Amino acid sequence: MHTQQSLVDHLVRSGVLTTPHIIQAFRIVDRKHFVSEAYNAETAYANQALPLGYEQTTSQPSVVAFMCELLQPESGEKILDVGSGSGWTTAILAQIVGENGSVHGVELVPELVAYGSTNLAQYHFAQASIVQATGTYGLPAYAPYDKILVSASSMHIPQELIDQLSIDGVLVMPMHNEIIRYQKRSNGHSTIDRFGGFVFVPLIDPRNY
Repeated sequence: MHTQQSLVDHLVRSGVLTTPHIIQAFRIVDRKHFVSEAYNAETAYANQALPLGYEQTTSQPSVVAFMCELLQPESGEKILDVGSGSGWTTAILAQIVGENGSVHGVELVPELVAYGSTNLAQYHFAQASIVQATGTYGLPAYAPYDKILVSASSMHIPQELIDQLSIDGVLVMPMHNEIIRYQKRSNGHSTIDRFGGFVFVPLIDPRNY
C-alpha cells in the first residue's frame, strides 16, 4: 500500500533523509494533501515530480528531502521559502521550526498562492503563510532570514536574496543543473557547495512577471 510512511521509508533507506527531526516532519506532513485530488495514492506517493499547472511542478520528494538536508532547518528559525508552489515545502519547514519559528512562503503565480495557502491551512500552522511576490526576489519586509530555500533554477544567486540572508545563514537553491548551498559569512568570504545532476523549472524574475 502506498502511503506517506512508505514514501518516507524509501527516502530513509536510500540515504536521502538522514536527520531525525527532518524525517519526522516528512512523516507528519502528507504529500497527498499538496497534490491534485485526481492523483491516486500510487502517484501521489511516488518519487516523481508532479505538474501543478501554470508551467510549474511540485518537486520530486527525493529532491525536496535532499534540499532540506542541505538547508538543515532548526526549531525557532525564521525561514523564507521562495517558489512555494503547492505549499508542501512551506508546511514541512513550518513543522520543523515550530511555534517559536516562522516560515514565509512567497509565490509569483496568483493561482498557486491561493492553492498553496489552502493546502497549508489543513495543518493550522500559525507560524507559516504564503503571499504573493511583488516585484522583487524574496520578501524583504521580514528579513533577515536564518535560512532561505528556493525551488526553481536560476543562472545566478539573486543579490536580493543574499541581502535578505542573516550572517552565517544558509541559502539552498538550484543553479543550472546543480543544487548549491551558500553560506553567508561576515568577512565577505562566503562558501558555496555544489551538487550536480538535477533539473528544475526556471526561477521567474518577479520584475518581468
